Amino acid sequence: MPDLVEDDPDQPHHPFKYFAHCPHCGAENQPQAAWERALLKAHQHSTGPKTPEGLAASAANIAGHPTPHETLRTRFNAMKHGASARTAKYFPAKAGGYSFCARCDVDRDWCNQQPACVKQTETFMLHMAAFEQRDPKVLTALHADMHAALMATLQMCIQEVLGLGVLIKAPKVELDRDGNPVTLTYTGDDGQKRYIYNYSSNPAFKPLTELITRLGLSMSDLGMTVKATDEDAERNLGKLQLDESSKETLSAFGQRMVEATENARLLIQQAQKATKEDPVLLEHQARSGDK
Repeated sequence: MPDLVEDDPDQPHHPFKYFAHCPHCGAENQPQAAWERALLKAHQHSTGPKTPEGLAASAANIAGHPTPHETLRTRFNAMKHGASARTAKYFPAKAGGYSFCARCDVDRDWCNQQPACVKQTETFMLHMAAFEQRDPKVLTALHADMHAALMATLQMCIQEVLGLGVLIKAPKVELDRDGNPVTLTYTGDDGQKRYIYNYSSNPAFKPLTELITRLGLSMSDLGMTVKATDEDAERNLGKLQLDESSKETLSAFGQRMVEATENARLLIQQAQKATKEDPVLLEHQARSGDK
């Protein structure tokens, strides 16, 4: 809210002048920024089309946004300059406000002139658009980068655990009567001083295995266990294992069946002729008087 409002009848587009105290230098009743007053004037003069043709063209701009919910997405068109955009909660800070700004590849001089961090703004807008449109595919590229970075971090964690080992060896320390920490030692048979050690499992081992399980990267998830291999072998029992040379197309199989059907009639006729000319059958018919 302005600290002071004065009438300005010479400006018909906005007949008021706004003044406010500067929060940085402490100066009182500073005039409103010139670019804000210019925007007010531009908004007053931009009345939109008035002719029937212009109104029809303006109405056609919302084609493809049949519902009021989808039409509201146009609010994000002004998110860059923020003059008429909806106020965004948790909006990204300006350049230099994040720990990764020191190693960012965006030009710092150009980024400092932007209203917010460019990369964080892009991430913010992608998620906002995805939820507004109910389309998770918008975040596919972002999630792919995130998963790749997570897998690279997981690989470094595994290498670090393998380098340190599963067990962590540390000297055993206890407090003496005065409350001072003392490292426990003993003298061996050879007269040498030796330390007493505590052995504990690597604390990173358990969360690392839990992370691998949650990501679906365990041996059972990847089908690399003996049980999974046996189940695949059982499912393949009773199935013909044909290579490319022994496979037969459907048309070739049909042609082979037609040829087999045509040859069947000839085979039946030959069998009947051979039966009638059988000498044993002829002798039997002659004795029984059958013709």
